[in-house]
Amino acid sequence: MKGIVFTEFFEMVEKEFGYEMVDTLVDTTNLPSGGIYTAVGTYDHSEIVALVVNLSNRTQIPVPALLRAYGKYLFQTFTRAYHHFIVKAPDAFTFLGFIHNYIHVEVRKLYPDAELPHFDIEHADDNTLIMNYYSSRKMADFAHGLIEGTLLHFGENATITQQAINEDGSHVQFVIVK
Repeated sequence: MKGIVFTEFFEMVEKEFGYEMVDTLVDTTNLPSGGIYTAVGTYDHSEIVALVVNLSNRTQIPVPALLRAYGKYLFQTFTRAYHHFIVKAPDAFTFLGFIHNYIHVEVRKLYPDAELPHFDIEHADDNTLIMNYYSSRKMADFAHGLIEGTLLHFGENATITQQAINEDGSHVQFVIVK
């Protein structure tokens, strides 16, 4: 997993819970990297999972809620860092439709070692988008937050329904209705 996911996670934790919480998480989570991340480095995704679980235990906020909040937060970072991708889309559904066949292709050019989830997109009608998420990392709640961040960025209201297709979370379907 790219280091930006870790560095921005710590930014969010500091903003929401204070620097002491960041320090506590680094000191009390078993992190093979030692908790030292660079934005362009690559780290095992189990470290972000361990950090989120530790944060959940300390704040009593459920892991799915933390992952969604973090996905929403991270999309704001993406709007600044990857503005050139986002401005190509006139609305949230168009942007979400770009993710797999355009955005992820461009990300792989920048970071060939990036392990990205796969999305199949279906436009059921003008007001309904179906996204099938596939990932061995099983972080659909994080993807849900990114979708929420996308809708917020484009100033659109929609209902997002999340349903696990595979019990283990490796395939999840999102139905987004405006």
